[in-house]
Amino acid sequence: MGCLLVILALITPRVVMFAMWLFTDYLNRAFSSGWWGVLGFFFLPTTSIGYAIARNEFTSDGGGIEAAGIIVIVIGVAADLGLIGGSGRGLGSRD
Repeated sequence: MGCLLVILALITPRVVMFAMWLFTDYLNRAFSSGWWGVLGFFFLPTTSIGYAIARNEFTSDGGGIEAAGIIVIVIGVAADLGLIGGSGRGLGSRD
């Protein structure tokens, strides 16, 4: 059961990102090059989703990302690092 939850946690952001690409224009407006979206899909999907939301919803008139957008990106980074490094805790020695 635990393995299924891990697989679901790793696949869900990629499914959401694929749906965003398929049904909305968020990713095209957020990334100037398609390569950033592809790299984000494989390596940091939650951060890429957070950046796309921040770029589309929390952009100031000057083109920069507002503070709320930075918070969304930081939450995405924290989620990605938690998904990637969460299993390392169980690899230590057992007493």
